[in-house]
Amino acid sequence: MVSVSAWLNPVVKPFKQAISQKIDEKIRYYTETVPIQEYLPDRDVFIVGYPKSGNSWFQNLMAGLVYGVNPAQAPDTIVQDLVPDVHYKRYYRRYSTPMFFKSHFPPQPNYRKVVYLLRDGRDAMVSYYRFLQVLRKRRNESVDFLHMIKTGEGLFQNRKWHTHVEAWLDNPYQSEIIKIRYEDMLERPVEEMERLCQFLDFEASREVLEQVVAGASFQSLRRKEEQFGLNNPGWPKGEFFNRRGKSGAYKDEMPPEVLAAFMEEAGETLQKMGYEI
Repeated sequence: MVSVSAWLNPVVKPFKQAISQKIDEKIRYYTETVPIQEYLPDRDVFIVGYPKSGNSWFQNLMAGLVYGVNPAQAPDTIVQDLVPDVHYKRYYRRYSTPMFFKSHFPPQPNYRKVVYLLRDGRDAMVSYYRFLQVLRKRRNESVDFLHMIKTGEGLFQNRKWHTHVEAWLDNPYQSEIIKIRYEDMLERPVEEMERLCQFLDFEASREVLEQVVAGASFQSLRRKEEQFGLNNPGWPKGEFFNRRGKSGAYKDEMPPEVLAAFMEEAGETLQKMGYEI
């Protein structure tokens, strides 16, 4: 027996698509914005990384580098407008070509030029765990760290850290990629930004890079978050999104049994990417 929803779907789906297209046309006309899925694949740049790998940090850095704003003073609404998050924004305004987009997606055919952010997966998992704890506390729900690591449940697209990294290492669409490690950015941020500028064919003096790096330091972003908050109504007030901003946090925050479960699957990838195991 065919369900009512299955019978109606061929009729309703085209209708919804037509309505959505009309709405997009009106929004484009009145606001001069375009749907977030419309890119210039041969020109635009995608800042991609597994969640909690420094993605928001890089949004601030790129806002400072490309548009000249001071990351320490630019509210999150401005940063999100200049460097749109493809998971958060439905429409964006094109201020430049190329545009720079933040993304957590695995390889996509239209992501032709990619800045891939890499962080020690153990630290990324600890940060992700704390992130989920904050979100679920509002619903009086807990997070089972070990279960999350073993199953991937609750993670972005239920995708584990090592599968995301390996997918981008395989690079099935032959994207032009530069890999930037979170730990290297902490240790030598200006030099890494110089390497990034070379990849982007973007000219910036060392003095400018030093100013951008200082404006996007952990302390600066933390103070900004205290003052302006985040442009995210889903994030609880009174909780810091920028939590520690350091490497090696897993050493005192990841229980031994959780670490063992993570290493069983991801140890080879960690080693491949130059992390001590």
